[in-house]
Amino acid sequence: MKKHEFIIAENLDLTNCDREPIHIPGSIQSHGLLFVLQEPEFKILQVSKNTYELIGYDYEDLLNQPLTKFLSEEQINAIAQCLDGDFECVNPLKLSIQVEENLLYFDGIVHRDREMVILELEPTDNREYINFLKFYHLINSTVSKLQNAPTLQKMCQIVVKKVRKLTGFERVMVYKFDEDGTGCVIAEEKRDDLSPYLQLCYPHSDIPKQARQLYSCNWLRIIPDVNYEPIEIVPALNPLTNTTVDLSFSVLRSVSPIHIEYLKNMRVTASMSISIMKNKKLWGLIACHHSSPQYLSYEIRTACEFLGKIISSELVDKEANEDFDYKMKLRFIQGKFIESISQAESFMTALAESGSNLLEIVNATGAFICLEHQHIIIGNTPEISDLHKLLAWIENQTQDNIFSTNILPKVYPQAEEFKDVGSGLLALTISRIHRNYILWFRAEVIRTVNWGGNPNKPVETIENGASRLVPRKSFEMWQETVKNSSLPWKDYEIEAVTELRSAIVNIVLRRADELAKINIELERSNSELDTFAYIASHDLKEPLRGIYNYSSFLMEDYADVLDEDGLSKLKTLLRLTQKMENLIESLLHFSRLGRAELSRQRINLNELLQGVIDVININYQQSFVDIIIPRSLPEIIGDRIQINELFTNLITNAIKYNDKANKRVEIGFIDADETSQDDSQQFKVFYVKDNGIGIPEKHYDTVFRIFKRLHGQKEYSGGTGAGLTIAKKIVERHGGKISIESIVEEGTTFFLSLPI
Repeated sequence: MKKHEFIIAENLDLTNCDREPIHIPGSIQSHGLLFVLQEPEFKILQVSKNTYELIGYDYEDLLNQPLTKFLSEEQINAIAQCLDGDFECVNPLKLSIQVEENLLYFDGIVHRDREMVILELEPTDNREYINFLKFYHLINSTVSKLQNAPTLQKMCQIVVKKVRKLTGFERVMVYKFDEDGTGCVIAEEKRDDLSPYLQLCYPHSDIPKQARQLYSCNWLRIIPDVNYEPIEIVPALNPLTNTTVDLSFSVLRSVSPIHIEYLKNMRVTASMSISIMKNKKLWGLIACHHSSPQYLSYEIRTACEFLGKIISSELVDKEANEDFDYKMKLRFIQGKFIESISQAESFMTALAESGSNLLEIVNATGAFICLEHQHIIIGNTPEISDLHKLLAWIENQTQDNIFSTNILPKVYPQAEEFKDVGSGLLALTISRIHRNYILWFRAEVIRTVNWGGNPNKPVETIENGASRLVPRKSFEMWQETVKNSSLPWKDYEIEAVTELRSAIVNIVLRRADELAKINIELERSNSELDTFAYIASHDLKEPLRGIYNYSSFLMEDYADVLDEDGLSKLKTLLRLTQKMENLIESLLHFSRLGRAELSRQRINLNELLQGVIDVININYQQSFVDIIIPRSLPEIIGDRIQINELFTNLITNAIKYNDKANKRVEIGFIDADETSQDDSQQFKVFYVKDNGIGIPEKHYDTVFRIFKRLHGQKEYSGGTGAGLTIAKKIVERHGGKISIESIVEEGTTFFLSLPI
């Protein structure tokens, strides 16, 4: 840290309180001494200026001298041994210094700042270490009461009463932080004539973030007298590191001038704060106030710190017991809900049918479910257009798949328009890739907050005409009506949603595994069926050809012997064997489609269709057929032979099943915004439209079955009935779909999606 930064810290104005470097004030409180030492000889590199007043040595005479200047070798060795241990366990050291004819006693507190050693000395009357039995009696009964307290509130009330008795402070409070940094007094023990602070709230600026960070590092912070004169550490910069010494772990660290002003405005002369931690985060403070100077021995402070640690260790269990019945109800609802969706065939159906349970899981008034490109709205929610905008915003907000707020209009201003149904939001991300989300909403709840004074810091003009924010001077109850907020989401409600996500993911994974097994089995079955069809068809052709040949021989060799009825029967046999051969040939061709690999290539559909039309025109020279392509067709990706067969079958059918004198066939494609049949950008929907006899709607599926004809064998030029089955197989093998629209006696349109 450069020197000018230290000067800024000394003259900091209150507009910068969130950035004030309170861990490097460059000074200490006046009730002790501080030394910055260099190992191994413990040379004094920096020292507080009050050494003469407390140990009779001028600070200038101590700089660059070893600690042996005023401490014995035995005490130096004790300090050295401390550096290898846990500072919380070894502090304080009992040290003594001879000053003229008097032997003065100090509590020595040791810790490190990088490669430097920091030694702090506090004068004490206790010459011996506090023994375990005395410490045990100080806090034993209280520890048992804290552990046995039935509720969090009761535990906090026990601790404020005990800390006040131990310390003699006029007011002791438990101050709990909210997620936004504001806080509230939830327990208080005070002198009878003082105004109560219980249930009053305080803004986050009263304890800025860097102060909360230091409370997370140090369990206890004491200010015996706010009117102390800060004792400067000299030199200001460490000669080895050229930085200001970091006093984050110092017990004597000087207090921010902003905080001093704040305490004086509260008419507080001495204060002490004990940290309450939960899961390594600052949960709250045990805050102590006194109207006159109040110094506490290290032993009493240690006892208070120990009580803070006991509360911290009990927090999770005590909070778990809060609202126990409600939590059990949530567990029951959650269990039923998970069971119902795990057994349902469709997630969306299960969620829709269990809508009330989905709301009750987190006590919400509305929910929006976005799964598999489908949407469900349950209860009271914003409009669908607002929901889609909100969903787009949420995609960048969720952390660990959860986002929650009870002040949505503040963090997402557009929510002002639907605050009556959506001031609170709890969002669960199931899959970002597939945009699968569940959003829960809570309605606006207008409430009154009791602040300890106006939370808005007043602005005053200083000598140079600039403005600055100042700490509040009044701490009387000040009421504010809060809008645009809902009831806050409780931790265990958020935990319930987290568990719900895990359950949904497990169900999805299990179903995916089951589906994969089914697909493998289906693929095997299809392969076996294709193989069977191929072999059966191939093997049937030989005996069938024999039957046909021998029937022909009979007709040629015995025509003069057989009567007319016999010859008719042989002709029927020949016709049936020919039909059977055609069916087998179609079956063989169909099975080959499923077995052969696609030879995918870029296909100019205009050129391909011209070839198809040329062949068809040769076959239908006797009929008048008008084949139209209104506009140039896009290129597709596919197997040229199969695509050729696809359009040959469809155009041939369009001509064959047409009883009009002027037959008309139109081939084209549909722009993406004109149809919803296939909205993928990788596919284009083509159509083959005719003015033929049409297909009744009830037969839309039937016509795609193999060998299924809607008309007699001799009608419309006969055929095996495999053409549309083969067309469907070709389209599906290319990843597309085929469908029909038809009006009887007016015509039929086949729609087919193909990759482009």
